[in-house]
Amino acid sequence: MLTDVVDLSRFQFASVALYHFIFVPLTIGLSFLLAVMETIYLVTGKTVYRDMTKFWGKLFGINFAMGVATGLTMEFQFGTNWSYYSHYSGDVFGAPLAIEAMLAFFLESTLVGMFFFGWDRMSKGKHALCTWLTAIGSNFSGFWILTANGWMQNPVGAEFNYETMRMEMTSFMDVILNPITQVKFLHTVSAGYVTGAMFIMGISAYYLLKGQDRSFALRSFTVACCFGLVTIISTLFLGDESGYEAGQYQPVKLAAMEAEWETEEAPASFTLLGLLNQDTMETDYAIKIPYVMGLIATRSTDTPVVGLNDLVKMNEQRVRNGMVAYGLLKSLPENVDKFNELKGDLGYGLLLKKYTDNVIDATEDQIQQAAKDTIPNVSPIFWSFRIMVASGMLMFSLLLLSFWYMCRNRLEDKRWLLKACLLAMPLPWIAIECGWLVSEYGRQPWSIQEILPTAMAASDLTVNQILTSLAVAFGLYTFLLIIEVRLMVKYARIGPSALKTGQYHFEREDTDEHELMLISYQGGNK
Repeated sequence: MLTDVVDLSRFQFASVALYHFIFVPLTIGLSFLLAVMETIYLVTGKTVYRDMTKFWGKLFGINFAMGVATGLTMEFQFGTNWSYYSHYSGDVFGAPLAIEAMLAFFLESTLVGMFFFGWDRMSKGKHALCTWLTAIGSNFSGFWILTANGWMQNPVGAEFNYETMRMEMTSFMDVILNPITQVKFLHTVSAGYVTGAMFIMGISAYYLLKGQDRSFALRSFTVACCFGLVTIISTLFLGDESGYEAGQYQPVKLAAMEAEWETEEAPASFTLLGLLNQDTMETDYAIKIPYVMGLIATRSTDTPVVGLNDLVKMNEQRVRNGMVAYGLLKSLPENVDKFNELKGDLGYGLLLKKYTDNVIDATEDQIQQAAKDTIPNVSPIFWSFRIMVASGMLMFSLLLLSFWYMCRNRLEDKRWLLKACLLAMPLPWIAIECGWLVSEYGRQPWSIQEILPTAMAASDLTVNQILTSLAVAFGLYTFLLIIEVRLMVKYARIGPSALKTGQYHFEREDTDEHELMLISYQGGNK
């Protein structure tokens, strides 16, 4: 049971963040699919695509509202639960969050309102432009959040100021162009696109299985499948690129993802599966694939991949350097040159704060324990990564099969495939939540990579205070999740035709060799 203030604060923030990210990828994915559907309507003039945009837009609106409600509390936690982190890095971390709140979030919210209430007030072209701007706004909002998160993973564009004892920004462009941020942003939004595609495909498959709204469902499935197939390829490619960037800037995280206890000589093998034992730092019954690890981590077959045991030894030396840097703080500015040589390891010295207030006099056992603390718990990272990859490969296979049978006009004949699409709807969320666990848990013990330990970042709260706020948050969020699911299921089951008019009215339309019966939303008798 969690009884430590830091662990409880981490658990609270992680649970809120993972809950909030149920809604974010669907918002990102649906917004772009709505823009695509409305563009098709603008080009072809077929009203079914307008009705597709309106129907899926209703589900988008429900999800967007829940995402806003759950996202606001996350930013407040930086002040309530992580006050020292906010003080230490607020000059840098606060800038992208402020831009997201003042520009991207309000822009997105305004455009969402125009999307819903502008159908009869704007021309077709202007409304389509508004829908595209809504989609761009949702991505723009995500970019600034991921800029802040990317800086925590790779704190570029900032320097420690010994006079203020804080991190201060030196280059905003370096913060924005952070390579970790760029890959993380593209990978995250691509995953959001896949989420939107799988969501529409799953519900459309449900309609096709029931013989409900066939034309609507087939067109929705087609648009989502084509969009999803392109974006799942992008997501898998960018996921590989994320692994490479982790190898460059966060070697401990990469080694933990692969359970690389010992340094792998080139060409390094990839551990597919195995039984992990962190106490002995070994993987029993390991199944390995030659060459793959070297290609992921180094893009070569002649460069070794450093293992966790050697990383601990390297980090032990950095802890010792950090002790010296910490001791020099009291003598600044006289020894500023010496301090500047070692300040990159100051964060490692701060790891000793967990064990002693007098860092410069830390014992040998405390130094070694601090070095061991630089390695996170490997099992959750190792298995989360594999669940994420397995989910991604399943979605890719499903999208590829769906596209193949769709092109051959045999989709409706493959009821097993439609059922698989329906059952596979949770897969994007499983992959995304596991991905975030790898990203954030793999960064431990740092709140800011190699700069500020998590143990120092928390607020001075009591266990009871955190438990009370946890209980309130879980109660409220469970209530909101029930509302979200009930609304989504309700409107999805009703279907587009009944939701529009309350009754069905069919009209013939010559579209293809199947002579599909299109739904007309003009009203009238059944």
